[in-house]
Amino acid sequence: MCCRHSLNLIYLSIACIRRTAITRTSKATALAIARALLDKKALDVQVLHVAPLTSVADYLVIGSAESDRQTRAIADYIDGMLSRTGERPLSIEGTTSGQWVLLDFGDVVAHIFRQDARAHYALERLWSDAKLVKIPDDTPAPTATPKKRIIVRKATARKMV
Repeated sequence: MCCRHSLNLIYLSIACIRRTAITRTSKATALAIARALLDKKALDVQVLHVAPLTSVADYLVIGSAESDRQTRAIADYIDGMLSRTGERPLSIEGTTSGQWVLLDFGDVVAHIFRQDARAHYALERLWSDAKLVKIPDDTPAPTATPKKRIIVRKATARKMV
């Protein structure tokens, strides 16, 4: 008999808590990436929830840019913003050509296309069974918490009369 019995309430509660936390984190990451895309003027930004369809990722974030230079600038911005919060991408591909840049954050994969490349590959059609996640208007872009600075002032000698 297995030590992790299905009626063991402690095991079930821990498993449920861990899965909920992972889902919230990946969704927050996907929305932060989407917000960063919008901050850099990306076009037609979409967040797709693909977790029920594949084990590769939980979310795909797709956006378009008008030029190769803009795709690279958006990718650099996303990398910089999420790196400041401690989320570094596992891999970044396509920055040399700039037609299709892919940022892999593990549970979230971001695709930044030039408009003509996006129409050609049509990932939205490939993942048409995925649920489209609405990007709230008030989702803040990820910001790093500022470090507290300690100011040390030298004591001045005072004369006492």
